[in-house]
Amino acid sequence: MTFSVAARCRRTGQLGAAVATSDIAVGSRVPHARAGVGVALTQHRTDPRLGPRALDLLASGCAAAGAVDGVIASTEDRGWRQLAVVDASGGVATFSGDRVEPPFAEIQDDGVAVLGNVLASGEVGPAILAAFLSSDGVQLAERLMRALEAGLFAGGEPSPPRSAALLVVEEQPFPLVDLRVDLDERPLDRLRELWDCYRPHVRVFAARALDPDTADAPELIGELP
Repeated sequence: MTFSVAARCRRTGQLGAAVATSDIAVGSRVPHARAGVGVALTQHRTDPRLGPRALDLLASGCAAAGAVDGVIASTEDRGWRQLAVVDASGGVATFSGDRVEPPFAEIQDDGVAVLGNVLASGEVGPAILAAFLSSDGVQLAERLMRALEAGLFAGGEPSPPRSAALLVVEEQPFPLVDLRVDLDERPLDRLRELWDCYRPHVRVFAARALDPDTADAPELIGELP
């Protein structure tokens, strides 16, 4: 009952993920990202420990496949888990255990991974991937949003989504974008509203942390590349 996408932007090196589910607090449990390292998704009977564990393995020198293999090898209840990792070079690896409930998605492409479980149909995962790939050249957060929206339009999951999240990292240890919606009747619509409001001010918020003297500069307000 969760559908998600994780990716690396080839132009900017940004890493990010977007996810929706009919459960609560998906943003705090499923997507995990670390600037310059990678992004991970952990879902289906979600174990939030697996995402940081995968990122630690990436930071130690593993590529995406090695990180997934390492996490799965050390996870006793691996049959219940779904995991996806995209590393800082765009390498991708995924895993779905034998107890993951169908219809499920586990799709890899260049620099992008799509996961889903208890989906409305087998069309949801491909729709997410197609939307992401067709928006090449657009900023990563927007591509992730469009992909998630396409998944919902394709049917999403049998139960209505109740929470959704958008996470992007760039160069700093804090997220460039970290937006979450919980217990909402239309969480993807609400997440879209939040992103559209937040998007012009992303650089302003970063500047407030890094160079507060310039945080009010007019040129910082506007679209991300």
